[in-house]
Amino acid sequence: MLATTSPRGLDDRTSEGIDIDTQTNHKLAEREPDDELLDDETVDDDAELTPTERKQRFIPTARKTELALLVSVECQGQIWNATESLEELARLAESVDVEVVGSLSQKLTHPHPATYVGKGKLEEIKSLREELEYDIVMIDGELTPGQQRNLEKDLEVMVIDRTALILDVFARRAQTHEGRLQVELAQLQYRLPRLTRMWTHLSRQGVGGVGLRGPGETQLEADRREAQKRITFIKAQLEQVHRHRQTYRARRKETPIAVVSLVGYTNAGKSTLLNKITGANVLAEDKLFATLDPTTRRIALPSRREVLLTDTVGFINNLPTQLIAAFRATLEEISEATVLIHVVDVTHPNAAEQVQTVITTLEDLGADDRPVVFALNKIDRFSDEELAGLPSLAESIGAPGDAVAISARKGLHLDALLGRIEGVLEDEDSFVNVELAIPFDRSELVDRFHTYGRVEERDYNESGALLVGWLPEREIARFEPFIRRVANPDLDEATAIGERATTSAA
Repeated sequence: MLATTSPRGLDDRTSEGIDIDTQTNHKLAEREPDDELLDDETVDDDAELTPTERKQRFIPTARKTELALLVSVECQGQIWNATESLEELARLAESVDVEVVGSLSQKLTHPHPATYVGKGKLEEIKSLREELEYDIVMIDGELTPGQQRNLEKDLEVMVIDRTALILDVFARRAQTHEGRLQVELAQLQYRLPRLTRMWTHLSRQGVGGVGLRGPGETQLEADRREAQKRITFIKAQLEQVHRHRQTYRARRKETPIAVVSLVGYTNAGKSTLLNKITGANVLAEDKLFATLDPTTRRIALPSRREVLLTDTVGFINNLPTQLIAAFRATLEEISEATVLIHVVDVTHPNAAEQVQTVITTLEDLGADDRPVVFALNKIDRFSDEELAGLPSLAESIGAPGDAVAISARKGLHLDALLGRIEGVLEDEDSFVNVELAIPFDRSELVDRFHTYGRVEERDYNESGALLVGWLPEREIARFEPFIRRVANPDLDEATAIGERATTSAA
């Protein structure tokens, strides 16, 4: 059953999603053969209840799961076709315990401005009600408040769109206070323009009139004020989070450790990869949006250089704009990263569309200028024959030729992935080959060299540590008193790295 977070301070009647049980049972009550009256002690002894109101107190005994009919409009220029998108919508529905009983799609130049679908398709949806016994119509797109109101009036069932469903999934998955605030903000921003729809039942009761301020209108205005007040409060709370992250990032830049962020489509295996590399215990389940809250761990690359590895929320087709705005503080971690690891479920039939969705979302976040390492995940599910065809498959889904094939679950080829990350970081940095003599009383500099540089030789004498290796140019000033030799300080980055590789090979 759908479960949404009710904004604090709002009457439950005014929060979209809160009345799902009531609205659903009202429609289910029409199936009299399967219904029975609630026990007397659970029914109000209100003598003024009308027959219709008493009928609304019937509940179905044959089943508890809500049934949904999925509806899609396929327009030109969409990355995903209707079938693929509806399959994903079905997974989202199942993740909130709704059973999908059927789906319909229609090709239109653009959605109908009043009812989203055309008149003929609307009649077809109505005609399936008796056969499929659906309680909810789920639209694979974002409805305007007017479209949602018109559809519910015509169909006489609850209608929710893809945005509301994704918000509901996020509400279930959020684990931290910050995550819950971000989801609540997105829900409130989505619901606010739809509050009018939730009070339309009052107009049928003769409330208010021309020149009069009926109780429905008064309550609606009160709810709007309460929602706006809550939105303002949450934004202030999240702004504090934003400032805290900015301060943290500023401190991080003072100790220049690279940040590697995991990005990818939801359920691609990012959290599993983080867990396998770091030994962390981040929630990693085979379901959509198992991870909403960012997790950062320090890891060592093959050269012992340390970096921060961050896992954030996964992307999805048509990610609601309300969520992107609400999760700004979280998603900024991606745009601030030194390198991105784009984790791809290479076994997914829609891998190409998922890759394109992630690329488009990164562009929207302003993170498309970051260097990217592609990790083609879940190859443990492939046969030997499928593995042989992996290069062609990688090309077909839009992955570059230097993508690394891995299995996060089995831990396959993770060393190759870390080595690839290190190579990209070297390309991003400008390193200088140095020889250092660091006294024992400055041993913290030895640790710093290992953290931010690459140590190739290490020895000790009576005075301290003797180190030979590569330091980022930005670190030279800090180590200058202890530098005995600087090799080729004027070489550009590519030449210096190439010379080091040649020397090592020799």
